[in-house]
Amino acid sequence: MSIPDVSSLSLVSQSSSEHDEQEKDNLAILLDRYKDKLSKFPKEKGWMGQDFYMYQGFWYTSENAFSIETMMAVQESFQGHSTDIYVITQPKCGTTWIKALVFAIVNRTKYKNIKPSDHPLNISNPHKCVPFLETEIIAKSFPANPPRLLASHIPYNALPKSIIDSSCRIVYLCRNPKDVFVSWFHFANKLKDKSRTPMTTGEMLDVYAKGFMPYGPYWDHVIEYYKASSEDPTKVLFLTYEDMKIDTASKVKRLAEFLGYPFTKEEVANGVVEEIVTLCSFENLKEVNKNGDLFTGIPNASFFREGKVGGWSNYLTKEMSQILDDITREKFQGLDISF
Repeated sequence: MSIPDVSSLSLVSQSSSEHDEQEKDNLAILLDRYKDKLSKFPKEKGWMGQDFYMYQGFWYTSENAFSIETMMAVQESFQGHSTDIYVITQPKCGTTWIKALVFAIVNRTKYKNIKPSDHPLNISNPHKCVPFLETEIIAKSFPANPPRLLASHIPYNALPKSIIDSSCRIVYLCRNPKDVFVSWFHFANKLKDKSRTPMTTGEMLDVYAKGFMPYGPYWDHVIEYYKASSEDPTKVLFLTYEDMKIDTASKVKRLAEFLGYPFTKEEVANGVVEEIVTLCSFENLKEVNKNGDLFTGIPNASFFREGKVGGWSNYLTKEMSQILDDITREKFQGLDISF
């Protein structure tokens, strides 16, 4: 069983100002490379008043790590390997949690004899342990040893051909669009520019329903991965946040089987599954990440608000809830997707 070396994940250890400046320079080169193309794409005002650009059926922001430029750079220059493992979500669907689970499962042999306090997930953010394609294409530094653990928010049909054509494994996690909406609402207002006034739920709902969000529309993103999983369940594992929450241990076993790292009878008997569930629990990850910053100065704590199912009911009116229910019903008609 080959185990990826966590030291090869560039975001884990590289945080110097020199490294940051190099990434800024790399991003500037990307922005310049695609500026002419950008001017030809449909444009709309989306969340936080930002410009959003339509490309291949989805909306993207510009001039940041998770943008249309980095997505196009991934499409054009990233080379996927058959041994790769990708963790993919629409933003705010439990990305941090599923990254932690995949990392813990694949690396459990490597770290089984260390002190729990020294485990990477007890000293670092899961986003550093499983880096994004979008950030690594800027850093020009990808994990070297197979299997490479990487993540992305890129829609399925926009992934590089080398990924789609390979025998890699893709883990996709989606979530109730109403909880996704509320998570976006809090995340956006927490990280908003100081010059902007906070968005109301009504303002956010308007752009969310239209898909004017990063990697939106939400529903189309889910549908692409659902269909890919239906066509080849050995390549794409389609999971829901809600099912993962109901019986995490059994889903972790299923996830391990899919990844090619099944638990042995001895591991199950010795409580290894439960140890991983506890290590990756919302409570533990939130405590570990209560201080410090992630890339681009985003506080680690901003990725851990409540982690609950059904929290939308505390924020949406009946009318708002009905709007999202109607869209979901129409979009997912005939598909076995439920929350």
